[in-house]
Amino acid sequence: MSSTFIPLPDFREYPPEEMKKRAADFYEEIKRRRTVRDFSGRQVPIEVIKNAIKAAGTAPNGANLQPWHFVVVSDPDVKKKIRAEAEKTEKAFYHEKAPDEWLEALDHLGTDEHKPYLETAPYLIVIFSKKYGLTENGEKIQHYYVKESVGIATGMLITALHHSGLATLTHTPNPMKFLNEILDRPTNERAYLILVTGYPVEDAKVPEITKKSLEEIATFV
Repeated sequence: MSSTFIPLPDFREYPPEEMKKRAADFYEEIKRRRTVRDFSGRQVPIEVIKNAIKAAGTAPNGANLQPWHFVVVSDPDVKKKIRAEAEKTEKAFYHEKAPDEWLEALDHLGTDEHKPYLETAPYLIVIFSKKYGLTENGEKIQHYYVKESVGIATGMLITALHHSGLATLTHTPNPMKFLNEILDRPTNERAYLILVTGYPVEDAKVPEITKKSLEEIATFV
């Protein structure tokens, strides 16, 4: 099947000095992002969430099959069900499944099986990866590079929400099959993560951490 190609739309090239300034400004903006666990119940305009998801939907992905689905949860009863099931899995993780080495690595973050933010935050965005697509006739459409594609889209969603002035938290209870059941998602979808988003409480605190330097994370050859 041949494709139709069109001229590259909307690409913008900047003078070198402006490029450097834009890159530096973006770094200053994004390095303010922190994972938050203390969320306010303040409401957020749904338009902010919709536009952030639209931004995530522009992510590069395998064969442009866009193997993702975003379920936005704001209903208190649904959030309560998600919290209850998530805390069950987290309790098993912290008290039965996790090796000591893993618990020691998490210790400085102060995390445990209690996840009140799953109810407190105004929105939970549950991100599903689609192992395959389905035609109207029920035939399977193979998807490619699903994890990579959904991971890129998730990163863009987190960045879009931060840029809009919201805090986020990535939460990955294991297993997450209960999300398919609660949210009535089909069997070709698998929960990738829960992205909690909203405003932080006024006195929110975060762990004192540092990020690795450029020299530690990059090599130029």
